[in-house]
Amino acid sequence: MRIPTAIDSGSTDILAAANTPILWICALGVFAVIIVQTLIYVRAVRQAAPAVGMTSDELKTSFRTGAVSAIGPSLAVVLVAVALLTVFGTPAVLVRIGLIGSVSYETAAASIAAGTMEAELGGPTYTQGVFAVAFMAMSLGGAMWMLATLIFTPILKRGDAKLRRVNPAVMFVVPGAAMLAAFFALGFGELPKSGYHVVAFFSSAAVMGACLFLAKQLNLTWLREWALGIAILTALVLTYVAVSSGLFAA
Repeated sequence: MRIPTAIDSGSTDILAAANTPILWICALGVFAVIIVQTLIYVRAVRQAAPAVGMTSDELKTSFRTGAVSAIGPSLAVVLVAVALLTVFGTPAVLVRIGLIGSVSYETAAASIAAGTMEAELGGPTYTQGVFAVAFMAMSLGGAMWMLATLIFTPILKRGDAKLRRVNPAVMFVVPGAAMLAAFFALGFGELPKSGYHVVAFFSSAAVMGACLFLAKQLNLTWLREWALGIAILTALVLTYVAVSSGLFAA
């Protein structure tokens, strides 16, 4: 007996499959979980603040800084997400690219999955069946990220506790060094792609450095909070100007 399905494997009407109610329900469920997690985190921070000597004003500043810093990266994600709506549909883009995964990983995973079926994303061979396989590949990859976090976080926490007993200063240096290394690795990995990537990288770095320098010299707390967003927006504008002018055109 054949089980009825909403997927017509031979149809090229991707949005009919990509916007099915079950996917919307799953997407809204993920949003609900994130909202609940955020509320739990904010409550926990407020409860723990007195123990570490954080005042109410410092808490407000930290929350505001986080919110402002998220604007720039969010704009970059939105621009890419809009371009991928016709390929993956709104629910998949909201969850896999907007909340959990990364654009580079998700598109690469979907492209490889489609290639195994001799199809191309967005091409004439991109059917609902190919979409289902590509979306499953994206989702399984994201699930492994979350599973790895669940497994390795307690292990790393024990390592953190041991290092703090040996030398507490180490754990002030290691996280900062790891973050710098991660951002440099990601940034330098983009440089060979084109001259426009070089413009975006160095312009954002220069603006970020200038904002932090001015914030320190002039004691402008608000500038430090807005520095990341200003750097990203400036880099986007300068890169757009470079592309429009054909600065690195062959």
